[in-house]
Amino acid sequence: MARACDIIILGAGHNGLVAAFYLAKAGFKPLVLDRRDVVGGAAATGEFHPGFKCSTLAHACGPLDASVVRDMQLERHGLTMLESPVRVFAPLPDGRSLTLFRDVGESANQIAKFSKADAVKYGELSDTLAKMSPLLQQLLAMTPPEIAKPGVSDLWNMLGAGRQLRGLGKKDMMRLIRWGPTAVADLASEFFETEVLRAAFAARGIFGAALGPWSAGSTTLLLLRAAGDPHPVGTSAFPRGGMGALAQALADAARQAGADIRTGADVAQIAIKDGAVTGVVLESGEEISASTVVSGADPRRTFLKLIDPVHLAPGFVVKMQHYRSKGVAAKMNLALDGMPSFTALQGISAAGALSLNGASSALAGRIHIGPDIDYLEKAFDASKYGEFSRAPYLDVTIPSILDPSLAPAEQHVMSVYMQFAPYQLREGDWSTQRGALADTIVETLATYAPDLPERIVGHELFTPQDLETQFGLTGGHPFHGELALDQIFTMRPLLGYARYRGPVRGLYMCGSGTHPGAGLTGGAGSNAAREILKDIKP
Repeated sequence: MARACDIIILGAGHNGLVAAFYLAKAGFKPLVLDRRDVVGGAAATGEFHPGFKCSTLAHACGPLDASVVRDMQLERHGLTMLESPVRVFAPLPDGRSLTLFRDVGESANQIAKFSKADAVKYGELSDTLAKMSPLLQQLLAMTPPEIAKPGVSDLWNMLGAGRQLRGLGKKDMMRLIRWGPTAVADLASEFFETEVLRAAFAARGIFGAALGPWSAGSTTLLLLRAAGDPHPVGTSAFPRGGMGALAQALADAARQAGADIRTGADVAQIAIKDGAVTGVVLESGEEISASTVVSGADPRRTFLKLIDPVHLAPGFVVKMQHYRSKGVAAKMNLALDGMPSFTALQGISAAGALSLNGASSALAGRIHIGPDIDYLEKAFDASKYGEFSRAPYLDVTIPSILDPSLAPAEQHVMSVYMQFAPYQLREGDWSTQRGALADTIVETLATYAPDLPERIVGHELFTPQDLETQFGLTGGHPFHGELALDQIFTMRPLLGYARYRGPVRGLYMCGSGTHPGAGLTGGAGSNAAREILKDIKP
């Protein structure tokens, strides 16, 4: 017998859980279904070696939308955020390094060792991004306007954004307009002359994306991420217990509000009749009826796999087939029997390194491996031709420095994001190239920490194809689709379908394949819930 409920949400990722909370708070009884055995999707924690736990995929928060944290009262549900005074540590092959702190003034002191002019410019850029942040936050919280027939709310929202834009003043207003379509390498060069500083800053515009620092529009991605955290090089915060602790807090808040969450429930099909959704069918054959279905899955999975194409217009299907969602990022988690020794930190006194838990706090934030803009661009070049980079850009954390519960005493876990590794290789496949990829990541790190290889006691590796098969991310893209100029805001996922409503009555979208879709913020889930309630709330 088919079961009935108010609303079905596909996927217990962070956006699905946020949407479930707001819908439950409004008086509905949403049912969240997830194919995996744990909530969180890409925001999960797993034990990958006996005694060693790590954030499986995502290893730094977006940061979360402040209104989501406040409304869901996540601290009451056990969420504790950890953040080092150091944001980014960027070692160089010659043994030097640049350390950027949460405090902009302290960062400027470190930058001055390379360039006094850059030290001044760093403060100027930080102030400019902070000034732009309220406008950017407003754009991220906005439902993209209907281009063909904008409604009153669309006009009102755009008017408000226009006032915010004018409020920046002529100089910063023109800066923002000019920066959007530019390459982040150009923006970095506009402010800085120090190569490693340019690279550490530019990396924020290419992280997780099939973009190099010289790709047009990569500055837009940086600006989207600067909305919630205007610090030039981004955040280094993560939850105590790993990203799974965040997912659990979101799930607890949603349940307390009235949502029901089922794991191990793999949805095979979204049922449709007479142009409207009627529920879902699970792989087990179980049918669950509902007049509203909200997909937290990526757009290609939603429309090309879960829906029979007979229910969609041919033109829509063709456009969705051309929606770009092939990922270029791999993830590696390492279990270490001790703290690796970075050459750039040798000879630094404990006091000078702000000793923390027996390890240098220089490593407690994010570790940036990518000494200059050309290095980042060459790493990207390899992926364009179906090869993984042999000198990759790496974004690394050692979360056990701040959170010793993740590893046995005096031992550590290391979380490594690697770019660029294409979803589809030109020669061979990932079943034969996994070992070579793992070796490349470790060898690259060993350039900066020579004793790292001998400290590894266990590891796990996720290629872009693993992201698809194990986490349901079509094409292995961590953000449910490319974050390029033609796939953001009113065009995410497609022009005419950016307002969280699908092409079938009662079907909605709330995942990272919708606006703003720039990371682990919860913004897409919050925005989608607002639009759904406009349609279904009496």
